[in-house]
Amino acid sequence: MKPSRTGIGVCYPSPRPSSLRTLDKDEIYFKEAAASFLLVGIIMQDIITIQEQASEAIKNAQDVSELESIRVDFLGKKGKLTEILKSLAYLSAEEKPKVGQLVNQSKREISTLIETKMFELKEKQLLEKLSAERIDVTLPGRKKESGSLHPVTQVKHRINEFFSRMGFDIVDGPEIETEFYNFEALNIPGHHPARAMHDTFYFGDGRLLRTHTSPVQIRTMEQRKPPFRLIAPGRVYRCDSDLTHTPMFHQVEGLLIDKQATLASLKGLLEDLFADFFGRKLALRFRPSYFPFTEPSAEVDIECTQCSGQGCRSCKFTGWLEVLGCGMVHPNVLKAVNISPDEYQGWAFGMGMDRLAMLYYGIDDLRMMFENDLTFLSQF
Repeated sequence: MKPSRTGIGVCYPSPRPSSLRTLDKDEIYFKEAAASFLLVGIIMQDIITIQEQASEAIKNAQDVSELESIRVDFLGKKGKLTEILKSLAYLSAEEKPKVGQLVNQSKREISTLIETKMFELKEKQLLEKLSAERIDVTLPGRKKESGSLHPVTQVKHRINEFFSRMGFDIVDGPEIETEFYNFEALNIPGHHPARAMHDTFYFGDGRLLRTHTSPVQIRTMEQRKPPFRLIAPGRVYRCDSDLTHTPMFHQVEGLLIDKQATLASLKGLLEDLFADFFGRKLALRFRPSYFPFTEPSAEVDIECTQCSGQGCRSCKFTGWLEVLGCGMVHPNVLKAVNISPDEYQGWAFGMGMDRLAMLYYGIDDLRMMFENDLTFLSQF
């Protein structure tokens, strides 16, 4: 015969109806209390077990994402501790606060463990990142390259500075010239070799690339009245290319027009120039020469800067280095610009700034300065 439930009590059938007994209220209370006490014990043990599992999982977490998964698994809306709270409905009013407090305490402890572990993992992550991105101090440092002026430009600035201190004006002019300014006004006749096609770059219309900066002097003398003194630095062009010549090179020419100009004053100026440029006084030598635009004319040599005049490969064992040409301005040049040679005299000189750069820096091949080799140019 199957048992049947009647009201709260449980009735078990018997052959003798007189043997049936209904549970009284006290028995029901004690049975329910015993069941509640047993359930509380089970729940508390579950809470302790869950907290131990959480502690172990947090301890073994390897990264932030894994730790976040642990947080969701234990403290999330569907987490293990949250599920425990749902069982409070089966507990007595006296037991619910105890279990609730234990659950909340476990949550706090697990949260604290997670925060501590999170800090450790982020610190570890940062250290790993810094270690991966750190500067290897065992490698040589990378030098920060800085730009510098071309050696010829440096020479040009030094020459300009010297002559500025001496009261000279610095003038400039066009690089494309006419035959009048480049040749005729400078007393260079039509049959002179310098006017040949193999020495000068001509354009189809008869104009040309200037072969010296002397045309600047002619233009200045046309515009100014003497006395005056000036230098004209700039690029010039000639059909020439070897170890000491290039089709384009840099020249500076000086001119002084006054009523009492002498070669002696020019010699004194050049001695001061080279002493300032090379940092020590050098012997000078004037050798007679010929230029169409000066009379008399001279080539100027300086004491060899490498051997101090003793003789070496640089000076071809002569003890001297040729550096410039000079002379007294030819009367025909003064007449071409309407200056009376009876009232005024003048002297002029011209020298290659590339040549000075080679001597000052010890460069053997002029062409090296114009090949745009940064390894070479960065030395200056």
